[in-house]
Amino acid sequence: MTIQTTRLSDPAVRAFVAAVNAHDREAFLSLLAPDATMADDGNDRDLGQWIDQEIFSSHGHMEVDNESNGGRALIARYSNDTWGEMRTRWDFTVNEEGRIARFETGQA
Repeated sequence: MTIQTTRLSDPAVRAFVAAVNAHDREAFLSLLAPDATMADDGNDRDLGQWIDQEIFSSHGHMEVDNESNGGRALIARYSNDTWGEMRTRWDFTVNEEGRIARFETGQA
């Protein structure tokens, strides 16, 4: 069963999912710490290149099925124009200012 974005527990993660689903790159970038990093399937990636390729130019969309770790770990059905739909995991590190310092994703 899908969890509505507005019901996600962690405010930064909730805003992240909302920005992805709205295809709002500016809002997405405003959520990240200046030195934010990310990994996909265990490999660190260039953040700017990855989000452009995997989210914004390919119309990424998240349907969250489960959250844990206070809302900072998600299981979601992620889809985009490149890969179609897949079951994914997302883990977030949120800094003291409430901004996302790191996220890790991959197939679940």
